[in-house]
Amino acid sequence: MQNSLGETVRPNIFPRMKRLLWFGATLLTTLSVWGAFDRPSQNERLSALGNLYEESDILRRLLTSSDDFSPIRLPGPNDWLSQHHEDGETFEQYKNSEPNRPDSIRRVLYLLPLGRFPEEASPPLEDIRAYAAAYFQLETRILPAYLPTDEQFVPRQNRHTGQRQVLATSVLEFLKTRLPADAYCLLGVTMEDLYPAPSWNYVFGQASLGERVGVYSFVRYDPAFWDEERGKDYRDVILRRSCKVLAHETGHMFGLQHCIFYDCVLNGSNHLVEADSRPQQLCPLCLRKLHYAGNFDAVKRYEQLREFYRKHGWFEDADWVERQLAKLQSP
Repeated sequence: MQNSLGETVRPNIFPRMKRLLWFGATLLTTLSVWGAFDRPSQNERLSALGNLYEESDILRRLLTSSDDFSPIRLPGPNDWLSQHHEDGETFEQYKNSEPNRPDSIRRVLYLLPLGRFPEEASPPLEDIRAYAAAYFQLETRILPAYLPTDEQFVPRQNRHTGQRQVLATSVLEFLKTRLPADAYCLLGVTMEDLYPAPSWNYVFGQASLGERVGVYSFVRYDPAFWDEERGKDYRDVILRRSCKVLAHETGHMFGLQHCIFYDCVLNGSNHLVEADSRPQQLCPLCLRKLHYAGNFDAVKRYEQLREFYRKHGWFEDADWVERQLAKLQSP
């Protein structure tokens, strides 16, 4: 089971500046648990990526490291790698793990809305569906919404926020019973806050690497959740954050572990400030892993992502994709 995005029990409703000061205040206790993160060297990153001459010329060019793929930044106080020791996984280790892969029968990505999605606070589910289809190059369908009972999924009241939460592992057990026969994976999406265990404050999402189910919540992506003022672009902020957690959690269901080599959408995140700092894209190592699992047209994938980014005015991301595709024009 992969506890992908979350943090341990600590107060979580702060004005922005107080939250940032609080992150810094835990530095000494954080480092006393794991010590400083030992960032992989360039040689270690290249070794993890593996022998690219096994790949086609087109994919090899797209996987070539460049300034667009930064080495993973050192974790700050209270960041994921300051609290969680992770060894990382090379491409060869990923292959040898025999991850789940789409096949002729299981090749549809399903989204199951759990509960209600208030329009003013929720990402548009059709946009979420379109992003998943482009990102993972799988047919993606939205199932009819499931409305749980009030007592389903082991609810509790978060003692810091006073808001209702449901137990993520209980949701995962439910999703296993709803997995369609042609599903590569089934993703529950909800506007209920999640917690993974009684000792935890919350998680953004949780996924099973082997059982092809996952759940993630969009509720904390609305600035109003944190008692912050909604800006004019707050709907775009919600969508961007929701697409990022979708990419992260669904990546786990292709067997991808957290990335410790590059700045990558598969980096672990312990809080919203850290999650916002992560890129929208996969690094070369994680892209190679995903391509191995999905065997898709990498150029088509980038072209579809570029169109999604342009449609939503995410021009920096669209320009980033353009630079990747430009690698194919060089001699």
